[in-house]
Amino acid sequence: MVHVRVALVDGKYHDVDSSSQAFEVAARLGMKEAVALAGPTILEPIMNVTITAPESNMGDINSDLNTKRARILGMEPGPNGTQRITAQVPMAEMLRYATDLRSITQARGTFTAEFSHYEPVPPHLVERIKDEAAKAAEANGHSEH
Repeated sequence: MVHVRVALVDGKYHDVDSSSQAFEVAARLGMKEAVALAGPTILEPIMNVTITAPESNMGDINSDLNTKRARILGMEPGPNGTQRITAQVPMAEMLRYATDLRSITQARGTFTAEFSHYEPVPPHLVERIKDEAAKAAEANGHSEH
């Protein structure tokens, strides 16, 4: 969740029948209701990626980035016959990118990645995530409420 603020309004403490636990329960119930009303969605981190590689590998790199749900922002010439690609790529797609780039470029390509922002996960992947979470919960003996 991002940009969330919660305020407990009109809460009063009484020595006889109040406790910190009562306020925690009220906060938990209020948060649960607010999240349900907000229509939550799953977010994923998006990385700013810069790739430098020989010009002869650009077609293969672009094709690989497209399979990773990347948004290519630009290409520019680099030093010594290389090209530099800038793109935004979901972090989940970058976890094995060092190996992928090494394979595509015969270890002649390099990249940097830094966090940019969060974006909603595409609907078809949300269903897969929910299914995997349900299976994991079931395997651990938990049921979803």
